[in-house]
Amino acid sequence: MLVPRVLSIAGTDPTGGAGLQADLKAIVAHDGYGMGVVTALVAQNTHGVRSVHVPDVGFLREQLDAVSDDVVVDAVKVGMLGTVEVVRMVTDWLREHRPPVVVVDPVMVATSGDRLLDPQAAAAMGDLLVLADLVTPNRAELTDLVALAGGTAATPLESARLVARRWDVLVLAKGGHDTGPTSDDVLVRPDGSARTFRGPRVATSNTHGTGCSLSSAIATLAARDGDWELAVGEAKSWLTDALRGADALHVGTGNGPVDHGARTRAALPPVTWTDRWWTDVAETLDATRSCAFLEGLADGTLDPDVFAGYLAQDVHYLRAYEQHLRRLATASDGDAAAEWAAAAQGCADEARDLHHRRLAGTHADDPVHPTCAGYLAHLQDAADSGSLGVLAAAVLPCFRVYAWVGTQLGHAPEGHPFADWLGAYGDPTFAAASAAATARVEALAAAADPAERGRMARAHRRSTEWELAFFRMPTEPPGWRG
Repeated sequence: MLVPRVLSIAGTDPTGGAGLQADLKAIVAHDGYGMGVVTALVAQNTHGVRSVHVPDVGFLREQLDAVSDDVVVDAVKVGMLGTVEVVRMVTDWLREHRPPVVVVDPVMVATSGDRLLDPQAAAAMGDLLVLADLVTPNRAELTDLVALAGGTAATPLESARLVARRWDVLVLAKGGHDTGPTSDDVLVRPDGSARTFRGPRVATSNTHGTGCSLSSAIATLAARDGDWELAVGEAKSWLTDALRGADALHVGTGNGPVDHGARTRAALPPVTWTDRWWTDVAETLDATRSCAFLEGLADGTLDPDVFAGYLAQDVHYLRAYEQHLRRLATASDGDAAAEWAAAAQGCADEARDLHHRRLAGTHADDPVHPTCAGYLAHLQDAADSGSLGVLAAAVLPCFRVYAWVGTQLGHAPEGHPFADWLGAYGDPTFAAASAAATARVEALAAAADPAERGRMARAHRRSTEWELAFFRMPTEPPGWRG
């Protein structure tokens, strides 16, 4: 399916909620390719418009021609025009190029109440509306269009019918400014027939840019689907979701913007912070799996004396690691405290078992290798940071990398010299402990601010690098360090 190429001709909003910026977000949210021609530079925010600068219309024409000389345009959304000169220039360009879909959002009055179209420009809008397929006025703008048509109307529906008949154009009479539990929009055809699109009224004051966003969404969908009713219905449903997500954005202190990405974000599979960190260290993990020590361990060719030397360093590591886990237990509450304490006891038991069972009579008195010392210094730095989250992130790779190595090495065949050790890597109980530790760290990351999460990510990354260094340590030349 061809991606609709949609051109927005509009003013700007430096806070991103309305105008050209909102148009582009809405276009992308509906799988379109957004393009933009600037009619006016608007100094505005969620409280209102401060000033408007309209560039020379010659430059406006250069922008328009730059697009049409190069790109096939499937749909055009026309927003803020501002002056009569701009209205006429855009009208001339549309008349020359006649894009398949033209939606005009007659931006005359902003959500804040500011007038965005001068009286002369409003009078010139008639020639533009003749070229439009759909016009999407709010209540105040619909009243202005009725006056421009030289008529009177008692109700919004009558007003929409008058405008539709006068300019032979579809009119979407929007109900966003009405009161009541619903917000209903009515699509009126030039013959007077109408279809109502019903929707719930979302209780929010963050409605900045709703008109811009809706019209751009409709233009994109109409270019894709070829049907106005489908386009209006889907765009309205999307805008309802965008309004529901608006309060969570916390953009500005006035009438904030809608959340253009609410629906897209909801459709994405959840990705946790610890998942992101794991993806971040993928290259380190690849190097870990292919290191000579693990290859020899897996195929049984590793020198037993080299393995014993590795275990001696593991004992040094586990004794210090146990203390860091106990520190986490002391600083935590509830189940987390109990789980960290259980993990610490597991370290103590493992270190004691290795020392007495595996190292009896060999390597038991080996000094701490520089690589092991470096890893332990890193963990101590994390502990000294005073951050529970940073220390938890730093200890996590010892859980997670070992559990992952177990899945990579698989089961040892009968008679394998390191069968018991490979079994320990792949132990389901340890895998469950790793998953639980990951969940505890995830909770800490979710509660942290961005700066703290950044420190946690860096601690996790460095620990994973030290895990690789630790596995390389037995087979690298003396003095090698990570």
